[in-house]
Amino acid sequence: MPTGFVKPKEYDWKDSNLALFGSDTEKNVKKASAETEPAWQGAGQKVGMQIWRIVKFKVTHWPKEEYGKFYNGDSYILLNTFKDPEGDELLHDLHFWIGSDSTQDEYGTAAYKTVELDTFLDDKPVQHREVMDYESELFKSYFQAITIMEGGADTGFRHVGPKEYKARLLHFSGVKKNIQIRECPLNKHCLNPGDVFILDLGLQLYQWNGEDCNKDEKFKAMQYLTNLKSERGKAESQTLESRRVTSDHPFNKALSDEPLESAKDQTDNTSKPAMFRLQDRGKLHFDQVANGSLPKSKLQSGDVFLLDNVVEMYVWIGKAADASEKKNAFAYAHNYLSKTKHPFIPITCVSEGREPKSFSKTLS
Repeated sequence: MPTGFVKPKEYDWKDSNLALFGSDTEKNVKKASAETEPAWQGAGQKVGMQIWRIVKFKVTHWPKEEYGKFYNGDSYILLNTFKDPEGDELLHDLHFWIGSDSTQDEYGTAAYKTVELDTFLDDKPVQHREVMDYESELFKSYFQAITIMEGGADTGFRHVGPKEYKARLLHFSGVKKNIQIRECPLNKHCLNPGDVFILDLGLQLYQWNGEDCNKDEKFKAMQYLTNLKSERGKAESQTLESRRVTSDHPFNKALSDEPLESAKDQTDNTSKPAMFRLQDRGKLHFDQVANGSLPKSKLQSGDVFLLDNVVEMYVWIGKAADASEKKNAFAYAHNYLSKTKHPFIPITCVSEGREPKSFSKTLS
C-alpha cells in the first residue's frame, strides 16, 4: 500500500456474494439480450482497448483521452482485443475494475455486464476481476500510468477551469510503465522522500521531488505537469527538491499539518497456495484438493477448479464441466477470497485449452 495515506475505507462489498454474479445472473444473460445493449455494438471487432464506466446502472463509454484514469467511487469494464500471435483470430481480455468506494449497485452492474459482454463475444474472452490498489500485472501493463481520483460519476472530471479548480495533491509512485498516480489528502504527512508529488492549485502547480524518488516518477510527474499547463493556458509551475523547501514556502503553507491515521498494510505473508474443486453431485460441492501447492495432476476436465496462489486466483473451467459449475464458479471464487487474508487479489477465469502462460507457470 502507498505510504502516507489516511486509512482506506474498508471495502463494503468483500463479504457479499458479489450481487448479480451468480446463477441468477447467468439465467438472464442471453446472447439476444446482450445484442440489445448499445454499448456493445462494435465491441471487440478490432485490435485495441475499450473502456466503459457504470453510471446509474448504465454502461457508458469512457473517453479515450481519459484511459488510465479511474475514480475510486466507480466501477469500470475494460476490453483489450489483440490478434492471436499464431494466427489471425481476435482474442480478448475482459476486466471489471472495482473502486474502493464503488457502490454495490455499481460493482454489481459491472459484474453483470461483464458476463453479458462475454456472452456477446461468444464466451471467447478471458475474464478478470480487478480491485483498486490490487490490480494484476496484466491490467497495469495497459497504461503508462494509472491515475486514481477521489469521487465518482456525479463529480465529473473533464474540462475543469483552473480558477475554480479544487486543490489536489497527487502522489506519483512506481517504476517504468507501472507508475500510479493517486490523489491524497492535502496534508504534509502524505509526503514521503521516496516518491514525487504534484500540488495542483489551478493556476499554480508545484512538483515536489522526494530526495529518494526515482527518475521514472520524476519524468511521469513532469509529463503530467506539461499536460496540465497545456490545458490551462496561463498556469505556472515550479519544481521543488524536498530538501530545499522551507517551511514558509507556498507549497508547505497550502498543506495541513494535522495528524493522519496510517494506511493499513493488507499484505498477506502467511497464507499458502491452495486448490479447490467445484463439483455438481446433485448439488454443488466445494472441496479443497491441495494445500501448499497447485498440482497440475489434480485438474480434471469434468469439473471447475479454483487455484489460489495468494497473489492471484485462477478459476479453471474444464471442457466437460457441468453448466451449474460454470455459472457459479466466479461467485465461489469471490466468496472464498472474502474469507481469506487476501480478499482483493485479482481473479482470472480461464477455460481448459485456452490457458495463458501465467496460469501454467503457477502450477507444480
